[in-house]
Amino acid sequence: MNRNSLRLIKTIHNNCDLPVNVGRVINLFCCFAVDFNPLFAAYGSGQDAVNMRVVKNIQELQEMLGQERRNGKRIGFVPTMGALHDGHLSLVNACRSATGVCVASIFVNPTQFDNKRDLETYPRTLERDCALLTAAGCDYVFVPSEAEMYPEPDTRVFDLGTVAAGMEGAFRPGHFNGVAQIVSKLFEIVEPDIACFGEKDFQQVAVIREMVRLLALPVQIVACPILREPDGLAMSSRNVRLTPEQRRTAPLIAATLKESRTFAAGKSVQEVIDRVKQTLNQTPLLRVEYFEIVDGTTLLPLRQWNDSADPTGCIAVFCGEVRLIDNVKYACMGCNEMNN
Repeated sequence: MNRNSLRLIKTIHNNCDLPVNVGRVINLFCCFAVDFNPLFAAYGSGQDAVNMRVVKNIQELQEMLGQERRNGKRIGFVPTMGALHDGHLSLVNACRSATGVCVASIFVNPTQFDNKRDLETYPRTLERDCALLTAAGCDYVFVPSEAEMYPEPDTRVFDLGTVAAGMEGAFRPGHFNGVAQIVSKLFEIVEPDIACFGEKDFQQVAVIREMVRLLALPVQIVACPILREPDGLAMSSRNVRLTPEQRRTAPLIAATLKESRTFAAGKSVQEVIDRVKQTLNQTPLLRVEYFEIVDGTTLLPLRQWNDSADPTGCIAVFCGEVRLIDNVKYACMGCNEMNN
């Protein structure tokens, strides 16, 4: 395959209104090609992989992005930990639509893992990720080493307030401080105009917004909708760790959340919480770690529906040993229909 052929595939994928499954076929083709075509294996070489630059060095990236700014381009940023899926690629598409230059990063950040086993088993698929980013039209991918990002230990402690106190903050001590450490470092390196994050990580988006406020960083945080598999399961890098039986069971999480929106009519907040927990916990492969209904801005737990104009249910569930998160929006009190 030559460069012109790949550019044609990339153009079709990015600019045509293709069905989701067709787009996935194209992505899978690019993943297959990485094993057989040196054009895709650009990692570590700094070469032009169909207009995408793979960069490992901070100074090199900053020099390249400085030139883009001098050319009048706005910079968009999609930070990731790799093991990319269509949800990540939707963030790249949103970034490309809003700015002239899209930068992605792939870095599995050790400071945000409170569980060593979770860090060790986190999927790492760098060559495949680079192929997907190339096909999605990403301009730069930053793939630093741990030594590049942390030449010295980061001892900063962030006061992230109520948005980081409960749910993930309570069950994963230190997690959000690690998130704030790495994302603030990446923002300082890339200096993006906008940064795109997925709403599946609902609490993380709130934490990053608070971190941006604390540090007075000139970046707009864009939250993009959750992408789901055809059976409703929220797309996640962790899904690849599910066994076939667990994968068949996991969509019950989203189905239960969806059903709870209807059940909520005329019920109290606590009744909805109990219903969701009971439904999922009675399934042998599932174990709810938490399910809370919170205000969508402060993330403080609700006692009554009319305590918030944006009630949001956030959940973490173990499917076997794999920890999955999801969330759902409920209607404001007095509305007859649930939010989509």
